[in-house]
Amino acid sequence: MKTTELCALEASELAKLLASGEVSAAETVEAHLERIAEVNPQVNAVTRLLEDSARQAARETDRRRAAGEQLGPLAGVPFTVKENIHVAGSATTHGVPYFRDWAAQADAPPVRRLRAAGAIPIGRTNMPDLALAGLHTVSQLFGHTVNPWDPQRTPGGTSGGDAVAVATGMTPLGLGNDSGGSIRNPATFNGIAGLKPSYGRFPADHRMNDQEPVLGHQLFPVDGPLARSVADLRAAYEVLAGSDPQDPRAVPAPLYGPQPDTPVRVGVVVDPGGRGDVHPDVRFAIEAAAAALEDAGHPVEEVAVPRLQDALDGYAALLRAEFSLAWPVLRRLLTDDSARHIELDIQRHPPVGLEEYLRQTGVRLGVQRAWARFFERCPILLGPVSTQPIPAPVVPRTPEERDATFTPMRLLTASTYVGVPAVAVPTGLADRLPQGVQVMAGMYREDLCLDAAQRIEERLGVLTPLDPRPHRFDGRDR
Repeated sequence: MKTTELCALEASELAKLLASGEVSAAETVEAHLERIAEVNPQVNAVTRLLEDSARQAARETDRRRAAGEQLGPLAGVPFTVKENIHVAGSATTHGVPYFRDWAAQADAPPVRRLRAAGAIPIGRTNMPDLALAGLHTVSQLFGHTVNPWDPQRTPGGTSGGDAVAVATGMTPLGLGNDSGGSIRNPATFNGIAGLKPSYGRFPADHRMNDQEPVLGHQLFPVDGPLARSVADLRAAYEVLAGSDPQDPRAVPAPLYGPQPDTPVRVGVVVDPGGRGDVHPDVRFAIEAAAAALEDAGHPVEEVAVPRLQDALDGYAALLRAEFSLAWPVLRRLLTDDSARHIELDIQRHPPVGLEEYLRQTGVRLGVQRAWARFFERCPILLGPVSTQPIPAPVVPRTPEERDATFTPMRLLTASTYVGVPAVAVPTGLADRLPQGVQVMAGMYREDLCLDAAQRIEERLGVLTPLDPRPHRFDGRDR
């Protein structure tokens, strides 16, 4: 098959062709390396290639298949890995010079699991410095990543590199992470799908220099896949889930929960918290997704998000208190631009003291209880990824600009705080830009999210891969 044909295939389609022997792992890897060489200079999503190890893994896959050995469900399928997830022998740079040569000794659990399923890491992908620079993907080491739909819009962050790589056919799967929307907003801004798993669903390892993360940084960040279709998210989900001794937080919850006899109720929220900031295109996207679910038989009703403000306040309080202690060290690793996001937040909201920090750890349990009760009545929650269109590729310069950037994504923050699963799924185009929604469910009910997202996708379609809009770009020209 031609390079363009192979790179247009979804991961699940590619896996079937590889399993049948219709295409080889070697030609699949070469096709994606060629696609990266062609497209990446325009978008700067892939930071470093793993071409030697990818070619070696492809040859070994083909040898094993020819010998009649049993291979994993993703054997020969390439994937990219964000710069803050460990890949053995490759530096986990976090986008900053300090970690440029800090090579990981072993794969992080999700990389190890994808490899065990036969998938092949093909490259690393861009992210903001230390995942702290806010919504836009730009790093000291690798520069700006460009949204392939419109260079004047951000690709999102902090998993913007993987989202752009998937959207443009440089890889069928990306591995990123989400600690407040960092999988879901770049997925939506680039017209692809992304899965934020429940807390504890996928094992992970987010240590930096072998230092264990503190409480908020244990509770909120989760690794997860980005793909062009919900079927591909499901394939990755089945590989990534499960307990692991490297991460004692990971639980052996069943992949699929009890299956209802009839379609479950869907709660729809267009304007979380009633702030009146919902753009008409966003409202239309949510209404289209709700109609798709209703046509599939789901009862649909408008709802309010339980204890939304408590969730937002609690998320901010825990992280601000922790950042305030680590900030003198972290600040030395950042530029003025990449530090501005955190400094503006501290300026607007001074960190809480120990007493309030401890009180907030209890508030979280109460908010989780309220969400669990909500999901008993409405097992699926449908809402916006952002209430506003894709913003410009800049880091906010004032507290007001920062609030205007992040307030529209409040439902991302709240669902992260609670720890529930969510799937971002495209709904179509408006003014030539991708639109999307997210579907959430109770803890460890990723299956309900994936089922609902699948029904939306079946009705509204898949948007990618695409060729980037023309843009002369050297990686550092903004």
